[in-house]
Amino acid sequence: MITIYGSPKSSAGRCFWCLEEAGIDYTTKSIDFSAGEHKSEAFLKINRNGKVPALTDGDFTIWESLAINNYIADAYKPELLGTTAQERGLVSQWSIWSVADLQVPMIQAFIQLVFVPEPRRDAEVIKKAFEKIPGMLNTLEAELEGKDYLVSNTFTLADLNTSFVVSICDDIKFDLSEYSNINQWRNRIAERAGSKRYKALCK
Repeated sequence: MITIYGSPKSSAGRCFWCLEEAGIDYTTKSIDFSAGEHKSEAFLKINRNGKVPALTDGDFTIWESLAINNYIADAYKPELLGTTAQERGLVSQWSIWSVADLQVPMIQAFIQLVFVPEPRRDAEVIKKAFEKIPGMLNTLEAELEGKDYLVSNTFTLADLNTSFVVSICDDIKFDLSEYSNINQWRNRIAERAGSKRYKALCK
């Protein structure tokens, strides 16, 4: 039996979504950070970094959200990884880019706008973050021109992982109205059964 540690409303969300796309049964175990559960002996045996998400599948344990999603896809729904070496390379490319590049300024803005009380927010951090986002969104917008999905015109982890990051724009109120390809792509993904099941978990 698979157990996912974390909350669908956190960075673990992309893993919950992947599990729903794979259509497999799993159990959920939330971790109470305020009570220090992430530093408990039991959880540190799951992830010695004391972070979520983490996943166990029988006696196998894995952590880091992109790695978890790769494992879920490889073990239970390989088509999410692509069907050729080139496709798998591109799925990795977009997945890594979404976290290593696109997500960075979004999270910088998210921390200020969501977690920091308004009187203490650093306006310069928010300004610089918002200045970096458009260039990367333009890269994604151009890639989606004339395409339904990022790789081989079929839904893969490239779309799941990248759109999960783009959704942070909703939380930080970053205006996406000028990105028609991205909006159509997001709407297309939102209609997927797996996406709807994941969204239901976040309510």
